[in-house]
Amino acid sequence: MGNVLGLNNTKARGSVSANEVLPGEACKRQKLLSSCYEDNSRLIPSLPDEISVQILARVPRICYLNLKSVSRAWKTALASSDVFSMRKQLGTEEEWLYVLTKVNDEKLLWYALDPISGRWQRLPPMPNVLVEDEAKMGLAGFPRRMWSMLGSSIRIADVFMNWLRRRDALDRMPFCGCSIGAVGGCIYALGGFSKASAMNSVWRYDPVKNAWTEISPMLVGRAYSKTGILNDKLYVVGGVTRGHGGLNPLQSAEVYDPKTGIWSQLPNMPFTKAQVLPTAFLAELLKPIATGMTSYRGRLFVPQSLYCWPFFVDVGGEVYDPNINSWLEMPVGMGDGWPARQAGTKLSVTVNNDLYALDPSSSLDSAKIKVYDEEGDTWKVVAGDVPLHDLADSESPYLLASLLGKFHVITKDANHNIVVLQAGMQNHLASSQAMSSSSDSSFSELAESSAESETELWRVFASRSDRSAELVSCQSLKV
Repeated sequence: MGNVLGLNNTKARGSVSANEVLPGEACKRQKLLSSCYEDNSRLIPSLPDEISVQILARVPRICYLNLKSVSRAWKTALASSDVFSMRKQLGTEEEWLYVLTKVNDEKLLWYALDPISGRWQRLPPMPNVLVEDEAKMGLAGFPRRMWSMLGSSIRIADVFMNWLRRRDALDRMPFCGCSIGAVGGCIYALGGFSKASAMNSVWRYDPVKNAWTEISPMLVGRAYSKTGILNDKLYVVGGVTRGHGGLNPLQSAEVYDPKTGIWSQLPNMPFTKAQVLPTAFLAELLKPIATGMTSYRGRLFVPQSLYCWPFFVDVGGEVYDPNINSWLEMPVGMGDGWPARQAGTKLSVTVNNDLYALDPSSSLDSAKIKVYDEEGDTWKVVAGDVPLHDLADSESPYLLASLLGKFHVITKDANHNIVVLQAGMQNHLASSQAMSSSSDSSFSELAESSAESETELWRVFASRSDRSAELVSCQSLKV
């Protein structure tokens, strides 16, 4: 993960000095580490292991891959919770951006970006299987075999088009529709649709061990579900499953507690506005689906649509309040103004308690960033002319992320390379507020200043040369 470990790469972080040993830790950590390593060998000769652990905890994470090759003891230590627990105590945790991509052969690849060094690290592949004859193997083997074609290998539009076509068309579809979430410092891949069945399997990537493991399955098999994080728990809502006539939308919701490893059922989404359609014909034709989910100020907001290919009809949404364990109707202005991406999906990200979304308008060339004003129940434009290229053939022309307390857009540039754009949103918000409160005499000067700052609003934070890759999903983790 890194090249040469030197003084320039080991910046002092946190409030604990390099020579300080945390009280009460010495004896406990000495016993723990000595029992882990072969022949009780020390990590660093002539130093107690508790000191060595504190040294390793101060080393940038990007160096860990190379450091694991120093010795078996170092490899064990850097893959244990001891070093990472110490990082948390010392305040040396690092927040990385994880991006899931799909290449031409439908292969799914994860890459992690270290924002400090600007370097990318490739993650181990998700569990892979051989694609065999399902008729011979049966559904019993699906949970461990489904990940060979994980992710958005099939466009969501194709899935819903089959909704309205022959039922047997679903049998010919490969695996697709897995959802991605992140909680407790780990990434989760949930469910998906594999030909004859919606899966409930869940896999977790642990950056400490740098490995994928299968965990407790969801209560319901679902594909294209929406995920969100609230109170250190992973929530999953909606999605689709297979019914007698094709795909059926799900109203169910569930929550996973990483501390207990248990899934719990939540009240179903009411889909209230879908229940008041004027005729039975429209009720059968228009299918209600959840088109997004975000955690915002202690509640989960789920925008919804009525769907009939190729049309999406926005019907606001619903809000889950964990304090009363119930669903409420989404504020009208929030639901009506929530910007939609391709196939009706609604992306958003919360940065410093503010909810942001990207409005592609009629063309990505004129895309705008909007922030939700809770007091006025409106979406306000805070930045225009987002430097996005028109990637009409791309299923995911852009992704949104919160990283290091700032708003980021992940997209492809003119050369089809992956770029991470960082927005100086706070400065721009201050400029916009100044313009709204300025007098006529000073308005023109502020407008000129704002126009100049518009070009400085975005900067390329990181890039990766990968012309064949298509964006699928992203998450940020602090470890």
